[in-house]
Amino acid sequence: MRIIAGSARGRKLTAPPGAAVRPTADYVKENMFNIIQFDIEGRDTLDLFCGSGQLGLEALSRGAARAVLVDMSAASSAAAKKNAETLGLSGQCRVITAEVLKFLETWKEKADLIFLDPPYRTPLLDKTLRKLAAFDILRPGGIIVCECAREDEPDPLRLPYQQGKRYNYGSRSVILYTRVLEG
Repeated sequence: MRIIAGSARGRKLTAPPGAAVRPTADYVKENMFNIIQFDIEGRDTLDLFCGSGQLGLEALSRGAARAVLVDMSAASSAAAKKNAETLGLSGQCRVITAEVLKFLETWKEKADLIFLDPPYRTPLLDKTLRKLAAFDILRPGGIIVCECAREDEPDPLRLPYQQGKRYNYGSRSVILYTRVLEG
């Protein structure tokens, strides 16, 4: 597991101990960031179910302004914090240990780019997408990048949120959602 591009390119990341974390494979992450490459610079990023923090940290390495990394596991949060420090990105990064759905109920800030990588084959993908839309955390023109199992079919969201393209990579999929511009 490493940072693929940007200021921290090639630097290795520490994974939290145990088998509970499923890191995004490098080829999936590389393709994911190729898709959104022009939507990263200067953006406020939220990495939910962050694990090691690799998606939020990759975004920072590629020019995102700030990242908030959220995971309910203390071990994951500690690994994400250590990774941010090792990469020299901790000044642009906040790591929060919290259950994601409860975190979203109290979060008052907006984000331009949200990474969502919940445990596969659980109701957390749909529940989190609904909370994100209900609390309207994404700025107009923003993007939600979901990594999920290929067989997962999230429920549709209501406007101003809309599902974009789905990309399949073996047993995993990446689904994009956008918040349409107002007006």
